Amino acid sequence: MPTVTRKGKPDIHYELDDYTDPWKKAPVILLQHGFGRSSKFWYPWVPYLSRFYKVVRPDLRGLGQSSAQFDYDKTMTLEEYFGDLNAVIDHVGADSVHYCGESLGGTLGMPFAAEHPQRVRTLSVMASTVKEHTDRGTDYLKGQSRMDAIAKLGVRAWAEASGGGRRFPPDSDPGFLRWFADEMGKSDVNVLLGMMRNVVSKFDGSAYLTRIKAPMLGIYPTAGPITNEEQIDLLKSSVADIRIVRLPCKFHSVNIIKPATCALEVLHFAARHDGIACHE
Repeated sequence: MPTVTRKGKPDIHYELDDYTDPWKKAPVILLQHGFGRSSKFWYPWVPYLSRFYKVVRPDLRGLGQSSAQFDYDKTMTLEEYFGDLNAVIDHVGADSVHYCGESLGGTLGMPFAAEHPQRVRTLSVMASTVKEHTDRGTDYLKGQSRMDAIAKLGVRAWAEASGGGRRFPPDSDPGFLRWFADEMGKSDVNVLLGMMRNVVSKFDGSAYLTRIKAPMLGIYPTAGPITNEEQIDLLKSSVADIRIVRLPCKFHSVNIIKPATCALEVLHFAARHDGIACHE
């Protein structure tokens, strides 16, 4: 179980999936999960990527198997998250990675690519917001803020309420929806509330976009309930080298709903940059 340990910092767990030829020095794709999730949520992508790339799946601090032993207010900052990412990249012996994030994972990736350009070969984001906004289709909250809903309902019940019909089609496999809510329900409610207070609710990545030098891929649903056209237009007008792919979908979690489509888009986007032929 790979774990990054540092004095005075929380331990960061990550998964490493590597089915590349052992005599080749394969590049790395880093998959960063979103809010309240963990490295486990990338499981459908691994078969598509790991034959050609080393796949690194970190758990954000306080989530998954990463340590929650830190101050949720003082050390829930972009700089601390960037320090965790840099530590993971160092730990796997890479100079740079192809960074891919879903939802909040992609939102964090935008400023990381701007602040640490030497670390990011390409940047891919899945249904990620550029900044927090209010028109997010949150009818299930019944007038409450997300923070209030998480605090009152608990993480599992909040995940269940926000899943079917928003993240996923309402006719999704009930077993999958239970698994999704159960896995998100393992998250510490205090960690999530700290993330909301100190990162999510105040985030505005607009100023970082023009500083992103890495080629960028954005995969978005055609009518998602969380990301809106204004944010996608902002990406198009601000990022120097960007490709936007719109998938015919009305739900947020396109990375799980269409794993093969998304994973192969990211694979070949990275491979074009590296000059690798990802077929046998």
